Amino acid sequence: MTQSHPRISKAVIPAAGLGTRFLPATKATPKEMLPVVDKPAIQYVVEEAVSAGLDDVLMVTGRNKRPLEDHFDRNYELESALQKKGDAARLTKVQQSSDLATMHYVRQGDPKGLGHAVLCAAPHVGQEPFAVLLGDDLIDPRDPLLQRMIEVQERHGGSVVALMEVAPEQIHLYGCAAVEATVDSDVVKVIGLVEKPDPADAPSNYAIIGRYVLDPSVFGILRQTEPGRGGEIQLTDALQQLAQDEKVGGPVHGVVFKGRRYDTGDRGDYLRAIVRLACEREDLGPDFRSWLRSYVTEEM
Repeated sequence: MTQSHPRISKAVIPAAGLGTRFLPATKATPKEMLPVVDKPAIQYVVEEAVSAGLDDVLMVTGRNKRPLEDHFDRNYELESALQKKGDAARLTKVQQSSDLATMHYVRQGDPKGLGHAVLCAAPHVGQEPFAVLLGDDLIDPRDPLLQRMIEVQERHGGSVVALMEVAPEQIHLYGCAAVEATVDSDVVKVIGLVEKPDPADAPSNYAIIGRYVLDPSVFGILRQTEPGRGGEIQLTDALQQLAQDEKVGGPVHGVVFKGRRYDTGDRGDYLRAIVRLACEREDLGPDFRSWLRSYVTEEM
């Protein structure tokens, strides 16, 4: 019999990173506000949460992140100017970000790692399961990963991580999961996790990508978790404890994702994400694809 578990309604988006890989652009602008075509990356992430039914969003921020709050707030002066100009299309775009979800904010203070950022959400989340979405991974809305993860969590309880198969030589860039098959082809049981292992020591080539659905018991573990790789409190280390002892917070499952993912945390992948998304836009795609073909043929 399928068990019933509490309905998930809250999403947590850690956004306190310094964005050092994108300097000098991120000296005064949060990396999450860098545009992907004509929307900041963070808006794609909030839209994904809302599409999955999570309209209560807590953003974990840090210093110099005020533009994130401003983006999801009303801008009455701009809206008034657009109304006077009769520019309904742009007015709708401006208002969309402020009407997306109920937004909350908390500051991380010290950048102590993803596990610490998640722990900052504990007072807001309480004793409910919740989702965590990292802003570096943009998931194409045509491939509803988060919805599937929520379904798995509601069925099995515990926690769920998003997994993607990567080349063995790339696994050192990710958290890595040891897994067992289940009756569902896209779902695995996670029996162990390790953060950024050497390829020779990796238990698989299943990499953890930036989506999690977590049982609130993870907070108690994070409070006791010592800094790990990189001197930071690693969420992977806490999930490893949950995977080893289901009595603490239920099992850990993984959803194997084979859809479209845009990695904006790397400069090269950020540019590729912009090109791919621009090519698929109805308003930009035809002209942009034509120019791109000409550029590749003539210049490259």
